[in-house]
Amino acid sequence: MPEQTPASSPSATPTAKPPAAPTIQIAEEFGTAKKNLPPAKVVLIAVAGVIVVVLIASFFKRATPHAEGSLDNITAVEIPTQQSTMAALTFTLRNVSDKDVVIQSLKGRIKSDSGDTDADAVSAVDLERYYQAFPALKAGTQPGLPPESRIHPGQNVSATIIVLFPVTQDVFNRRQRTSVVIQPYDGLVPIVLTR
Repeated sequence: MPEQTPASSPSATPTAKPPAAPTIQIAEEFGTAKKNLPPAKVVLIAVAGVIVVVLIASFFKRATPHAEGSLDNITAVEIPTQQSTMAALTFTLRNVSDKDVVIQSLKGRIKSDSGDTDADAVSAVDLERYYQAFPALKAGTQPGLPPESRIHPGQNVSATIIVLFPVTQDVFNRRQRTSVVIQPYDGLVPIVLTR
């Protein structure tokens, strides 16, 4: 009887391995920041460059007033028994832009010890009535400037508004600052003339 060698024995034959399946390495598939992004130094330089460009653009495109001027004269009278002061604010306005300035609203503002107080301007067509009732207001005044007035490029306008502040004459006389606030239609920034 022939002797069987261990290599030929059925139990010694190697078992067939199933073929190896392709392995998927998720980290390789989706990548890592280190593999897919540029170096941090390059990213920081690019971000800094974008910030500089945005800052420069915002500086040159910032909202600026379309006009400038001065508050020339302030005349005030106290309204008896009302704890109010009526003030005639005369100002000069110059259009420094290259397009018309159209007035949307006008108001007066005073800064006193108790803070800022705003008051809307009375109608420009009523100025003469107020001058008749309070002749002291008329000193040094100019014609009224109604809303919807159009000021052309390079044009100067001298005008007066009358405002009624809900403060006594004594508080008005001790004010720290007086302003005329002019809001144009197409301007984001109001024109503030202060004295």
